[in-house]
Amino acid sequence: MAVDHATGRDAGLVVGFDLDMTLIDSRPGIAAVWDAVAAETGVPIDSALAVSRLGPPLQIEAAHWFPEDQVPGVVGRYRELYPGLAITPSRELPGVDDALAAVHKAGGKVLVITAKNQPQAQLHVDHLGMDVDDLVGGVWAEEKGEVLRAHGARIYVGDHLGDVRGAKAAGAIAVAVTTGPYAAEELSAEGADVVLTDLTEFPAWLAGHLDA
Repeated sequence: MAVDHATGRDAGLVVGFDLDMTLIDSRPGIAAVWDAVAAETGVPIDSALAVSRLGPPLQIEAAHWFPEDQVPGVVGRYRELYPGLAITPSRELPGVDDALAAVHKAGGKVLVITAKNQPQAQLHVDHLGMDVDDLVGGVWAEEKGEVLRAHGARIYVGDHLGDVRGAKAAGAIAVAVTTGPYAAEELSAEGADVVLTDLTEFPAWLAGHLDA
């Protein structure tokens, strides 16, 4: 067993997790930020629609509501508002603590990879006290595969079709959860190797996978 001497954990087991709608339900906070942006700009934004399709980078959502030349400014203002409006309302999804603990119990490391920018992703992790070893923000879909390979992660857990593509790009096992915008059938059709209802089912799956 290869051991990371800084942590004492098995360097051979690294499990990646998406953040929004995999580990946390950030919809209330994100909706509040979009509502604030709408109030400031006078541009009508359907925040309920926006949070129904979380996963892709922020600028993609902003482009649904603003002309291309305004998107960078909107993204900047959104990020200014985010810490004060979006962190406190966000909650862990069911089974998160046990799922992360299962990785650590097996001697592994937890890697969070998210399209959310890294500083704000870190605010969520810190606020909720999640036991995460590494966090990489600002990457989406197949880009996540590059991070998975760089960290030696052979499992990636996410809720979005883009998460499945990221896992497949790295040759990793794509574990999907149905806590996001896609049904089990859609995740399977995209190529998910395993589909779980939520993370409450992850510890048993991981134990069986490691014993196989």
